Order: sequence, then structure tokens, then C-alpha cells
Amino acid sequence: MKNYKESIAKEIEKLDIGLDYEKIYNLIELPKTNDMGDFAFPCFSLAKTMRKNPSLIAEDIANKLSIEGIDKIENVNAYVNFFVDRKEVYNQVLNEIIEKKQDYGKSDMGNGINELVEFSSVNIAKPFHIGHIRSTVIGDVIRNIYEYLGYNVIATNYIGDYGTQFGVMIAAYKLWGDKEKIDADPINELLNLYVRYTRESEDNEEYQERARQEFKNLEDGEEEATTLWQWFKDISLREFDRVYSMLDIKYDNYNGEAYSSQFMPAAIEELKEKNLLVESDGALMVDLSDYDLPPSMLIKSNGSSAYITRDVATALHRHETYDLDKNIYVVGSQQKLHFQQLKAILSKMGHKDVSEEVNHVQFGMVSLKDQVLSTRRGHVVFLEDVLNKAIEKTRSIMEDRDNDLEDLDQAAKIVGIGAVKFQELYNSRIKDYIFDWDELLNFEGETGPYVHYTYARAKSVLRKAGKEEFEKMDFSELNTEEEYSLIKSLESFQQAIIQAMNRLEPAVVARKVMEIAQNFNKVYNSTQILVDDEKLKEERLALTYATSIVIKNGLGILGIKTVEQM
Repeated sequence: MKNYKESIAKEIEKLDIGLDYEKIYNLIELPKTNDMGDFAFPCFSLAKTMRKNPSLIAEDIANKLSIEGIDKIENVNAYVNFFVDRKEVYNQVLNEIIEKKQDYGKSDMGNGINELVEFSSVNIAKPFHIGHIRSTVIGDVIRNIYEYLGYNVIATNYIGDYGTQFGVMIAAYKLWGDKEKIDADPINELLNLYVRYTRESEDNEEYQERARQEFKNLEDGEEEATTLWQWFKDISLREFDRVYSMLDIKYDNYNGEAYSSQFMPAAIEELKEKNLLVESDGALMVDLSDYDLPPSMLIKSNGSSAYITRDVATALHRHETYDLDKNIYVVGSQQKLHFQQLKAILSKMGHKDVSEEVNHVQFGMVSLKDQVLSTRRGHVVFLEDVLNKAIEKTRSIMEDRDNDLEDLDQAAKIVGIGAVKFQELYNSRIKDYIFDWDELLNFEGETGPYVHYTYARAKSVLRKAGKEEFEKMDFSELNTEEEYSLIKSLESFQQAIIQAMNRLEPAVVARKVMEIAQNFNKVYNSTQILVDDEKLKEERLALTYATSIVIKNGLGILGIKTVEQM
């Protein structure tokens, strides 16, 4: 697609108005309505240097410009508005989509550049609950965005398989564990043991010390502690994999805390050599006052490591192993201080390049509007339960809509899980949001089911016309404002993906997909597609076909599959 904004900026620069190309380019806006043009250049900032009314400056610029591919240039008040040649846009955009299909919007801009995305990071022997959905799906989409733009991405699940909690688990199992019960229902039984031991150790120093000792045994490689830990890990991962399978999410590795512990001795030795460790009540700290941050404890008073110790070692190992551009951590906003301290420690160690690689992708909290799901499980709302309920509710809604789907169960699974993902991704990641069944399964709102239904509607039109493949053609008959708005949405698809990458914000893609779906429905409701005029019908069917391709590509980036009919 021709870069009209670039052409406009270059031509304005030639007028010698006192601004360089980059400043002009950044000033150019996209008007909200088609009647204001496709691009607009505001002249307010020129009034002071040119000593002239901004409206007169805009009029002068409009009269002097002539740009290939721009059909009309006019000034409205202090703006210069540019109207592109619509037929040229129709042909460029639609023929590119028809040619590239599933590759439309892709780029090789990331060729040879490595990015690592750490996401989900569930804790072994604990529930995979609704709160984990944010890191899990946001991280997956960030991975997909980078891959779509040609980057080499390493997706890692930094599982919580180390730390004091395992001292608690081992001590609890030795006291009250029942292997048969745990094998039958691993996560619930392990959770019950953890909760019981934590509760009973609150005022019991002996229990607290026993847990600390068991973790020390694990760090020292004591056989029984290591065997129990490996068993907890194996049965937990088996349970987690079932949920990841439902979400259709895969990882390159599950290198968690235990894996990273092997790199700790070298990191600790380096900290000691550089005199960065300060003793405090038997523990070893790093003073971060020069960064206006509180001190960070790396070695506890009993000699065991802290969480951040493993993160320091992990960051250094990843840098050496992968030659990273970015080391992205998709972790809740509550951990902001932790990552500030991590970056500061790496900088103090002299690894500024490693520190700069660390990118903390923060997100807000999710809560449920109702707690119906939590009654059977106590206070924990299992993510698997949420997904199964979404499938069940979607199936019921689709049955009520008198669907004659060949595989209703599969369609309900795709649309139901897609609805959960879409609601999560449509919200700006930094904001808290409320998980609302009525909202996420609404086929008429700004939801996943609405986008799914739009895609299925487009495919239905094509099936009815008996035309589901198209070749390059000359587009000369498309003529409505609704059609043009839709084509502009399709044209800006790649731009949205790049913006989402730059901001590490999946909502940009989700909202672009929604915009395309809404604009297609405006065309569908205002314009007859299957008209008698064969040329116009062919072009409108091609527009429908192109829309279905881009919606499917967009949903794919969001980790959501499509159904051909609903």
C-alpha cells in the first residue's frame, strides 16, 4: 500500500515552512470522518514563526501543493485536508489482501531480531485460577504480534517451582499427605495441604522453621525433598497442560525458578566481587538508595536464595543465551517495584545492556461480577471451570438461535473460549476489569461472539453467491461511504499491529478487529451486496472476501480460531 502520509510530509517539507520532515510527519492527523479528508495537517504551530493567521497559512499551503494519488487538497480553517484517490485505494488495498490472504499485514521488519516473552508463570502445586488469565493471554498475543512482524520469539513459562512455598508443601505432605488422594485430584489436595499448613503455622514457630528447613533441604539436593518436589511438579504440569490445551497456547520452554537456580552461584559471586552485597541481620542485601529504591534482599539469613536472586541470574543467562533485543515479563502491576529493583541491580553490576532489555508489561486485576463458580472450590475460581462454563453457556445460546451447525460442540468451544479471550484482550491491559458473563457472551455488543458472528456472516454471503475465491481485479464501481470506511479499516490493519507492538498492548489489535467488524456490518445493513449489476456484485463480494480474511488474521493474532457458520 502506498504511504500517502509519507508523500504528503515530503511535499510539505519542500515548501520550506520551518519544520523538518519528521516534525511534519508527526503533525499529520487522521480525521474522524470521511468528509474531513483522509489526512489533515494542522497549521496552528506555524502561526508564531510565520507571523500569519493559521487559516491563511493553511490556505497558502493548500494552493501550492499537488501530490500524486491525492484527489483533492483543501483548507478548512487552520487545517489542510487531503483526499486520496479512492479508486486507487480500493485497488491497492483489496488486491493486496486478495494476493496475500493469510499473510496480509505481515512484515519482515523483525528479521534476525530475538525477543523473549515470559508469560503465565503459574505456581506448581497451586490452582491455575481466573487471575492467571491476564498474563497468559496477554503474553500469548504479544508473542503472536512479534512473530507476525517477522521477529524470532522465545515463549517461556517461568513456572514457580522453587522457593519457600515448597518447604511448606514438603513439610505438609510429610505430616498429612495421602498419595492416592493427591493422584486422584492433585491441585485441590495440594492446595488443601498448603492452606492447612499455612494456617496452623501462623502461631507455630516450630512449623515455620520446619518449612524453612525443608526448602533448605531442597536447595541442598536432599533426596526425599527432591523426589517430592519432582512429583508435585509433574502432576501439576499435567493439570496445567489441560488448560493450556483448551486455550491453544504453547511454549518453547517451561524454564522456571528451579532451572534458573543453577545460574545463581555465578551471579552471587559476581555481586560479591563487585562489593554490592551488604550484610543486614544475617541476610545479604543490595543497597539501591542511589536509585531511590528500597534495598533488595538476595540471600536470606538462613542462606537460602530469594526470588529476585533467581531473576538476576535468569536475566543474565537469557542475555548470554539468546542475544535479546527485549526480555519481556508479562507480570501484574503489583510487581512494579520488583522489576525496578531488578533493573537497578543489573545496572549496578555493570550490565546496563541487560537492564535495558528488561521490559515489565504490567496489567491490572480481574475480578468476577458474581461468585457462582467459586462455591464448589472454596475461595478459588479455577480457570478451567471458567472456560468450561463459557463453552456451556455459548452452546445454550447457539441452540436457542436455531443453529443447524454440523458440529455445535466444536463451534461452542471456539466461540466460548474466544469470548473469554476477547473480553480480556479488548480491555486496556493496565486497567482492572470485571469478568461479566452477560457482557462477554453478548452477540450484539463489542464482544468476541459479535466478531465471530460477523465473520460467519461474511462467509455466508460468499457461500450464497457461490464465490469464495477471487483473483486480482480492477475496482471501479464501489461507491458508498460505508464501503470506503471499511476499506480504510482494512488498510490500517498492519499499522495497528505495529502500534500494538510498540505499546506492548494487545487491545490495539482487538479494537482494530472490532472496528473492521462494525464497519462491515454497516456495509451489510446499508448496501445490497448481491445486486443485478455483475461488476458491482463481484467487487462487493471481493470486499466481503477481503474482510473475512483480515478478521480471521486479526483473531488469529489474538489466539482465537474462527467458525465458518453460526
